[in-house]
Amino acid sequence: MKRIYQIIIGLFVVSFFNNCSKDDAAKASVSNGAGGSTARFTISGNYLYVVDNQTLKAINISDPSKPALKSQTSVGLNIETIFPYNDKLFIGSSSSMYIFSLTDPEHPTQVAKADYIIRMACDPVVAKDNVAYATLRSTSFCGGTQSALVTYNITNISQPVLANTITMFSPYGLGMKDNSLYVCEGPGGLKVFNITNKYSPVQVGSGITNEVFYDVIPYGNVLIAQIEGGVALYDIGTNPMQPVFISKITQ
Repeated sequence: MKRIYQIIIGLFVVSFFNNCSKDDAAKASVSNGAGGSTARFTISGNYLYVVDNQTLKAINISDPSKPALKSQTSVGLNIETIFPYNDKLFIGSSSSMYIFSLTDPEHPTQVAKADYIIRMACDPVVAKDNVAYATLRSTSFCGGTQSALVTYNITNISQPVLANTITMFSPYGLGMKDNSLYVCEGPGGLKVFNITNKYSPVQVGSGITNEVFYDVIPYGNVLIAQIEGGVALYDIGTNPMQPVFISKITQ
């Protein structure tokens, strides 16, 4: 548990970023080796990758006392989130999902762009193997008229294919463990989906509704959840599709 509490400390000391506006509570989370889906910066190898509204920055941190900016790459407009998986970066904007290759870690290169069917929405992204999930949240700050969980087939990484769209209430961050997908819905709680069929998520039960959820990090057998006012831990080792409350740390 020591490692988990180190991550929790990181969640509190890091500067939280707003994805869509000052009033939008989906703040970033980051840690050494695990990060939330709403983060605007992440670490891969010896590099820190940071996105702002339009740009991806690559910073060499092999010498922590002398971080060195190596490149700045124009991505698009309204860039909001970044998520690493293997040698790729999945970047969410208000209208598209971008995939960048880290073959040259100092100079990430775009290999794909998938435009959303729902325009102008806040959109965390997670990915694993040949599937990617994004939550599209339409609010007065994010824009759009519909909120959804979308699934992409990324077997051909350069040509993502939209595989499924599920209407949601107000989705925020999300995370995966084995055949379970966890989707935060703010005041709507935490929803759990069975992704045994990875391209057709199926909701399991009613989820957890006694907290306001903004982002999650599945870390081993523990689900670390950013909730309103703090962080909550849930056991997902016994049954990943039925998180069991462990404890809560409030600010």
